[in-house]
Amino acid sequence: MCGIVGFFDPDRRVDPAHYDDIAGAMADRVAHRGPDDRGVWSDREAGIALGFRRLSILDLSPAGAQPMASADGNLVMVFNGEIYNHHDLRRALEPHPWRGHSDSEVLIEAIARWGIAATLARVNGMFAIAIWDRRTRQLFLARDRLGEKPLHYGWVGGVLLVTSELSACAVHPAWTGSLDRNALALFLAHGFVPAPWTIYEGLRKLPPGTLIEFGGTERNGIFRSYWSASERAAASAASPFQGTIEDAADALQTLVDDAVSLRMEADVPLGAFLSGGIDSSTVVAAMQAARRGSVRSFCIGFSDDKYDEAPFAETVARHLGLDHTTLRVSEAECLEVLPHVARIYDEPFADMSQLPTMVLCRLARRHVTVCLSGDGGDELFCGYRRYTAAAAAWRRVEGLPRPLRDLAGGAARVLAGNEWRAARRLRRLAERHAYAGPESLYRDYLTTWRPNDGLAPGLSRAPSQFDAPIDDGLPSLEQSFMLRDTMTYLPDDLLVKIDRASMACGLEVRAPLLDHRIAEFAWSLPPALAISEGGKRVLREALYRRVPRALVDRPKQGFEPPLARWLRGGLKDWADDLLSPERLRRHGIVAPSVIVQRWTAHRAGRRNWARAIWPVLVLEAWLAERDRTPLSRTGRAA
Repeated sequence: MCGIVGFFDPDRRVDPAHYDDIAGAMADRVAHRGPDDRGVWSDREAGIALGFRRLSILDLSPAGAQPMASADGNLVMVFNGEIYNHHDLRRALEPHPWRGHSDSEVLIEAIARWGIAATLARVNGMFAIAIWDRRTRQLFLARDRLGEKPLHYGWVGGVLLVTSELSACAVHPAWTGSLDRNALALFLAHGFVPAPWTIYEGLRKLPPGTLIEFGGTERNGIFRSYWSASERAAASAASPFQGTIEDAADALQTLVDDAVSLRMEADVPLGAFLSGGIDSSTVVAAMQAARRGSVRSFCIGFSDDKYDEAPFAETVARHLGLDHTTLRVSEAECLEVLPHVARIYDEPFADMSQLPTMVLCRLARRHVTVCLSGDGGDELFCGYRRYTAAAAAWRRVEGLPRPLRDLAGGAARVLAGNEWRAARRLRRLAERHAYAGPESLYRDYLTTWRPNDGLAPGLSRAPSQFDAPIDDGLPSLEQSFMLRDTMTYLPDDLLVKIDRASMACGLEVRAPLLDHRIAEFAWSLPPALAISEGGKRVLREALYRRVPRALVDRPKQGFEPPLARWLRGGLKDWADDLLSPERLRRHGIVAPSVIVQRWTAHRAGRRNWARAIWPVLVLEAWLAERDRTPLSRTGRAA
């Protein structure tokens, strides 16, 4: 796992004599992603420079160092990620004069032999790639199928910037750092900035499963989707799985065992995250079945039983014979990581579980360099209650005449910004009957601040995948919502959360359930298997073969801290400073009156507004960091 950076300067806007220094400085801004090595490469005549920070996982020798050139010298690559089937690809490329045993070398030689599109179609992995063709003077960027690894790009001042994390752009001479106000509106709505947008004008996230080519006079890039989740889901649904629940569990267990086995290869210590839920228990059970000796596993717990999953994880760990470690998280430990949030998440990011995730990653990194996780199980196997709830809500609404829906929308607008409880309830009731389609209804399930809340009246949300009509050919609305999450919430929230938290401490996290073969299998399940019995029916049946039903059958419990209580306790002074009317007016993004009213009610214990307040706190902390006025642990300007 690594950090990659680079820039393409076709018009020589920057003095080529400084290319190496600039690429090196950009790479140093993501040094936490790769603390083991540093490399730069440039071609001044072509106007290209690449930089790299390495976290050594496979082939710890210099033969695995990057930027890496192909054996014929034509291609130069920086690559962040892991190619899990690199042994199969290596055999297919034989005979070849190999320099080492890294997956990076296999990847670049495969691209040199088969071309980048054909290679990506054969690869099983998580990755972000930038590769320069010296002969054609073309730059290719590619991202893995489900968006596990980040890749940002964009033209700024006539220079194409490329980076794993946005913060690396700030050291380039062309950088302006202008905020995209439409992206700000998206952040306040969802708590994250969905692809392709970033918080900065001109910079974009490369969508998962996408290959883009830059070269010649083409500045916009030529996009190709080498793997489309929506197309694959439709194709899988068109050829549904035929068989019993036992047959489906057999097929899934075979896929999971292979995906886990592929992700257990490492030349460094390896472990797993374990919450005691279905997803993580499935992964660690497969790990233990594949390994001689105990698997290391890690979890964190809270003093509040409502949020504490540690006892469930410990029970599963004892049954499987794992070498398990639990860390109890206190307010003090979250205060310790709090000043780093705005720096680690290089654009505003407000998933409430980001604090315990950072603590968990730090805990694991004391013992291992690689961890496997259960990410993806909820989105692929119907793990969230909102799928069935949203589908039922739409079935109640879709029969209403359109004039009545328009009338409800008008009532919601009239009540916009009114913070009286009765008015809010009436507004939400009106909004629930004003949806134009199931996509707008489901978007609200992932929306914290709505336009009618009056938080940021001067901002308009940029269009995103949340707005696209639901017309995917899947057999049920619940499965369509799951696919929508797989294309939005999963890559832009959950995978961002774990990528930044883990890479901040030099930990690599791998997600076996996001193997694209498992995703395509999940999409092939008919509704009777995909969404019945509270969800995850097939995944549960496979797990019960290794873990007794009684140990894992329990209501879903999200990985969230007792943030509402913390905001009234150890985080109160920090929040007070960030939410002061003077600070809010200075930045001029949110309406102080709306925030102050909700914060006052929350502090007094009258309402739990933690979920609504947290995005504003994160935004203000991020703006303070951007303004170079970092906050102390109490929130006072340092």
